[in-house]
Amino acid sequence: MPRLCNTLSKSDCLELLKKENFERKTVSFYRYVKIENLQELRDQLYLEWDELGVLGRTYLASEGINAQISVPEPQWEAFVEKLYARHEFKDVPFKIGLEQKESFWKLIVRLKKQIVADGLNENEYDWSDIGTHLDAENFNKGIEDGAVVVDMRNAYESRIGHFESAICPDVDTFEEELPLVKEMLEDKKDQKILLYCTGGIRCEKASAYLKSNGFKDVNQLHGGIIQYAHEVNQKGLPNRFKGSNYVFDERISERVSDEVLSECDQCEEKCDNFTNCKNVMCNLLFIQCENCKPQMENCCTVECQRIIHLSEEEQKTLRKRQKSSTPKLYRKRVRPQLKGKGKVEPVFELE
Repeated sequence: MPRLCNTLSKSDCLELLKKENFERKTVSFYRYVKIENLQELRDQLYLEWDELGVLGRTYLASEGINAQISVPEPQWEAFVEKLYARHEFKDVPFKIGLEQKESFWKLIVRLKKQIVADGLNENEYDWSDIGTHLDAENFNKGIEDGAVVVDMRNAYESRIGHFESAICPDVDTFEEELPLVKEMLEDKKDQKILLYCTGGIRCEKASAYLKSNGFKDVNQLHGGIIQYAHEVNQKGLPNRFKGSNYVFDERISERVSDEVLSECDQCEEKCDNFTNCKNVMCNLLFIQCENCKPQMENCCTVECQRIIHLSEEEQKTLRKRQKSSTPKLYRKRVRPQLKGKGKVEPVFELE
């Protein structure tokens, strides 16, 4: 029977990556389209892409596809040909990564209820009525004319980069953001609204939701921040995006402008490099500068630093005692709170 999922360890996959003698292309794409026979399509895509050496993460749902992948350059034309041969995905536009570093180490094709979880009922927005798509030039013009700019990403994403004058909601999930944005803009229903996100997928739902709730002039950045950065460079336009663009792969972020908007969570020096705590029990997403990284051994707290030096058996015992994740714990994991200079509030404490 053909292999339909990755069976290698991360270390084995990384070793295989090191042996590659070709370049890879990091791309993302999405399409909202009705898909039937999901399991069959999922298995077919996995087999096709695995044969081509594609790595990355793809979600399939009855509402469409959402993919972030890494394709071997020598297989790029074959990949596009096979993808476009499927009527659901014919001519789907690709967003090419701004920085072509190693982005993925294994292939995942997974079935989901939605390609972007929105927490809404079907009758809360009209899919046939989405916002106007704007290219980089017209998005800039909207900003210059005083339109209301809204970041439709999570707080940890906008923390390291956002458009100038943008409203950046303090949220951890897209589901949380939609009703909050509607409430925040309640008195601006007759104003020009500009929405943006990483690649455009979240704005499709957000614009339809706002229009269904009485907003008259809703617009969205075509292709998201990724496409905007390419257009700005290609056309010599003013860059209104400040900082770095958060991405959901091993690169973590791509630099869009020279500005650094955030600080190290441990020493408060200017920095926008995200890392995950080396303690696997914690795995906190936080910002850590190059000076703190070796001192703290890629850990967020002294407690976590102590844990990584315990024996594997001791760490296993601690993991068994670890409490289940809660919304409060999740919020700490993605948005740490400083507790005095040089300290991050720990997710848990050693006994």
